[in-house]
Amino acid sequence: MILMVGLILKRSGNRGFVLATFIVVAVQGVAQPSLAARLDEPIVPLPATLHVNVARADIGRRMFHDVRLSADGKVSCASCHDTATSGADGRPHSFGFRGQATAVNAPTVFNAALNFVQFWNGRAASLEAQVDGVVQNPVEMGSKWNDVVAMATRDAFYRPALAAAYPDGVTKANIQNAIASYERTLITPNSRFDRYLLGDASAITAEEKKGYAKFKQYGCVACHQGVNVGGNMFQKFGVMDDYFARRGNPAKADLGRFLVTGDEDDKHVFKVPSLRNVALTAPYFHDASAPTLEAAVDVMFRYQLGRVASSQDKSEIIAFLRTLTGKVAGKP
Repeated sequence: MILMVGLILKRSGNRGFVLATFIVVAVQGVAQPSLAARLDEPIVPLPATLHVNVARADIGRRMFHDVRLSADGKVSCASCHDTATSGADGRPHSFGFRGQATAVNAPTVFNAALNFVQFWNGRAASLEAQVDGVVQNPVEMGSKWNDVVAMATRDAFYRPALAAAYPDGVTKANIQNAIASYERTLITPNSRFDRYLLGDASAITAEEKKGYAKFKQYGCVACHQGVNVGGNMFQKFGVMDDYFARRGNPAKADLGRFLVTGDEDDKHVFKVPSLRNVALTAPYFHDASAPTLEAAVDVMFRYQLGRVASSQDKSEIIAFLRTLTGKVAGKP
């Protein structure tokens, strides 16, 4: 067990949530830190494991890669979330059922288990609910759960495996939980920055340490903190300037959380994405408008922080962001 610095967040009008104060909580599964570990930082190391049920996760791994979950038998979860690369697909928009393009850029599945809600607009409260939404979505998989359950019941592996792993065998809820259990194995610990937090001062360079200091000084850490360096709050996209007016070509998906709540204050409000493995997950933002990490940092300075940074400061911050790339096991 290790003490982890957490954050209390509070609503602040139409700006979503802002940093309020620090708390200390206990987290299981993190390697024992050395005496030199940095426990007073707003970012904390990823746990080594989330301790999932191995049998259920193994079923979920197969289902995650099974195109039979889609109505046309051509799309799997892995089609948009490639676990061999970035946990996403590198496209501005993914292609789902019948080749339809999704409305938003696919976020990475890596460390999604540590997000407080799922999807850009936070419409799913859990990984299980996220699986439910994707399978039935007419653009993404276009399936009906009765058909998916029937497929699993007929399958020579799924039927006995689900019966062994769950008392009630093949059900919609158990399929959702199996896939979610596998997704909970997709965490990426042991990044260089995590090793630095755990006491290895040589794990990151002097330039990267300067970048982390500036990441905090400029205020990036107000939204990107905690174990997932984000993923734990909502925020308006365009706090300091009207991002959407300047970008043009408004789309329904730009309304963000408003599409879930109908609250005017939630227009253009999104879940803050995790910055774990951010160097691997271009293009960036829900609209994939930033093709590079450099472009994404420029947008953040202008529209979220309302500040001007030197080229050197931005370069050092980007160097720090690259230290957040972790190791992927992906097996229960």
